[in-house]
Amino acid sequence: MPPPNLNSKDYYEILGCDRSANESTLKKAYRKLAVKWHPDKNPDNAEATEKFQKISEAYATLSDAPKRKLYDQYGIDGANAADQMPEGMNGFPGGGFGGFPGGAGGVQHMSPEDAQKMFSSFFGGSDPFASFGMGGGSAGGGMPGMNFNMNGGGMNMGGMDPISMMFQGMQGGGGMGGMPGMSMNMGGMPGMNMGGMGGMPNMRQQQQPRRYDTIPPGTVVSLKGLVNASDRNGDKGRIRQFNPSTSRYAIDLEEEGQTISVKANNLLQHTKVKIQNLQSQPELNGKYGTIMAWNDSKQRYNLFMGRVVSLRPSNVILEPGTVAKIEGITARPELNGRWGTVVKWIPDTNKYDLQLSAQQIIRVRTENVRV
Repeated sequence: MPPPNLNSKDYYEILGCDRSANESTLKKAYRKLAVKWHPDKNPDNAEATEKFQKISEAYATLSDAPKRKLYDQYGIDGANAADQMPEGMNGFPGGGFGGFPGGAGGVQHMSPEDAQKMFSSFFGGSDPFASFGMGGGSAGGGMPGMNFNMNGGGMNMGGMDPISMMFQGMQGGGGMGGMPGMSMNMGGMPGMNMGGMGGMPNMRQQQQPRRYDTIPPGTVVSLKGLVNASDRNGDKGRIRQFNPSTSRYAIDLEEEGQTISVKANNLLQHTKVKIQNLQSQPELNGKYGTIMAWNDSKQRYNLFMGRVVSLRPSNVILEPGTVAKIEGITARPELNGRWGTVVKWIPDTNKYDLQLSAQQIIRVRTENVRV
């Protein structure tokens, strides 16, 4: 498919679809672009809002079979004419999301309200900013050094979701061979045969020192602040691995089959967080949402929880295992810019225990920690 061209006047070119594109292809194109350019994910960005409206306008027309037929024959004027027809005439709905004065090439497009209405209808209440595919990705602090202890009949995974852990370690097959550094102690399980689990032998020899300052593989992120590849900003992907020699992350981009190498500062983690101590809307306390954007001018997260709410870092709780960055500490400015793993949240003081290395754990206020 051709790449999307949001400067075009042609609806197909806007979505990056061929004129023969089927319904599934149109949906896939709309989903990706609408999430990328959603106004709440791009705060204080008028250009993003306009692009979101153009994307919505294009999809609203091409996803409606009668309108698409008129558009293919007569262009934008033909599609807009469908909205002026009476209810039931020639199968047209007689309104839909309304007409789009000016079309894709004019000044005015689908209204922001109608664009948002269509976005909400498309996702049906599901979270478009949460993880795609399997697993969660934020918990556990990474696969290296993972410890299974089955001596007592239990399994200790350090609080991680085992399904997420499995996904994080499986990088393209090979059974469980993509889980370097995993240590297993099965003294209480005599006679267990490991022969069918490719890649498991010699894992002790492959074990690497655990890092507490890198975002775990499998974490869902979006790209931000890229200069040389600014068209990638807003694209969503999943962390494959961290390269210590370049201090960059390899990111597998969603639905594109491409991998891009970026610095930590160019990533926003779409992690689940819990709301706490919110005085203005106390009914939200204890509920969960997904971080979808950081509003730098307001110093707040935009959080999706069926609707969008804007919250200070002090009103959200990061889960243990989340890797976050320290910012805004005045007493010890040398800590600013460092990354660490959340060990726990202390409710009495509203602080985190943040582990920077195997030897160093510090206590930091919630407002000084960012993802």
